[in-house]
Amino acid sequence: MHLVTFLYVATVARLAELRREADRGDSPVPTAVIIAGLVTAGIAVTGIVLTKAKGWMDGIPDK
Repeated sequence: MHLVTFLYVATVARLAELRREADRGDSPVPTAVIIAGLVTAGIAVTGIVLTKAKGWMDGIPDK
């Protein structure tokens, strides 16, 4: 009988805990927007670096 009582109390306590409104964190949309912005910035920086490096390499005279 003690096991049945324990299981009942544990189940009721868990259900009450699940019904409470808990903080579920931030929405995934702002995170996706931030990631997309970082990827765009990374692509832009990579393009600028490649352009600068190509210009520097083209400036080196041939023998």
